[in-house]
Amino acid sequence: MLKKWLISIIVNTVALLAVAELFEQFHIDGVSTAIIASIILGILNAIVKPILVVFTLPITVVSLGLFLFVINAITLMLTQWILADAFVIDGFGTAILAAIIIAILNTLLQNLLKHIFD
Repeated sequence: MLKKWLISIIVNTVALLAVAELFEQFHIDGVSTAIIASIILGILNAIVKPILVVFTLPITVVSLGLFLFVINAITLMLTQWILADAFVIDGFGTAILAAIIIAILNTLLQNLLKHIFD
């Protein structure tokens, strides 16, 4: 369980750093900030995201699940709010694009690591 959580934190860290390189409007101060942001994002995804999913279930169903990217963007914005100046996202549109790219990178990296370690 701990191994899976640590791999998830590492993958999220890499994804956050990659998105920070792609977008000028998405800024992370460094690797340590990305690690802290990954941990906070993991906690928010475990606690806040399920609550948001339940409250927005009708719109999520109507949008065929695409509204989940908005929920992911909200958790990114909450992470940014917690970390203040060390992690900055300029606008909700950037957060949605970042959430999409982070989801894609997480999927690719998790599958890659699964094949390497299994």
